[in-house]
Amino acid sequence: MIILGLTGGIATGKSTVSKRLREHHKLTIVDADVIARQVVEPGTPAYKAIINHFGASVTLPDGKGLDRPALGRLVFGNEPNRQFLNSVVHPAVRREMLRQVALAYMRGCDIVVLDVPLLYESKLDRFCSSSVVVSCAEDTQLTRLLARDPHLSEDDARKRIASQMSMSEKEARAQHVIDNNGTLEELYDQIDALINKVRPNIIVNYAEWLGPPVATGLLAAAIYWFNVSRSKL
Repeated sequence: MIILGLTGGIATGKSTVSKRLREHHKLTIVDADVIARQVVEPGTPAYKAIINHFGASVTLPDGKGLDRPALGRLVFGNEPNRQFLNSVVHPAVRREMLRQVALAYMRGCDIVVLDVPLLYESKLDRFCSSSVVVSCAEDTQLTRLLARDPHLSEDDARKRIASQMSMSEKEARAQHVIDNNGTLEELYDQIDALINKVRPNIIVNYAEWLGPPVATGLLAAAIYWFNVSRSKL
């Protein structure tokens, strides 16, 4: 099974690529942003740890979830609080990502996509067969960000772009780069060509899928036979 890391910059089009991979190519997407929200839902260990540390001021008025802006105000510019939050959320996210990847393997998936905005910063690219960066020119990125989030000033939008790892560095680390400066059709063509290139042969995929379970079964049988043989001596 191939683990394909997917990342990009803010407003470069990563979500559009992820949607195409999920809906058109029927790939399993392990979405770090979605998981990060799931692991802090009310009742989870991470949610309880956050409330115990920061207090009820970071909950919504109805008590049914975190007040993210309030939590952000306590974390932004406060390194101890940021480190505590990361120490609670990041391990929970990684465990859930690992669980979803394992389930994809057990289902016999040939490709699973790790959709992670901070793929390189979090060093999760080390667990990927290869990584893909969705990139575009900074002017295009700025225009798309302002259209998506009209409440942002141009200065705020530029600061958000500048706060991330540069696209040039991400491109240098990636094995595959998708150029999203053109039309949607051109973007789709690049995505489809990439999947055709990296998708493993079906025979090889099923051999790899069957390999570990079969090997484990043979090993268990050998140990059983050895123990039975010894008991007869």
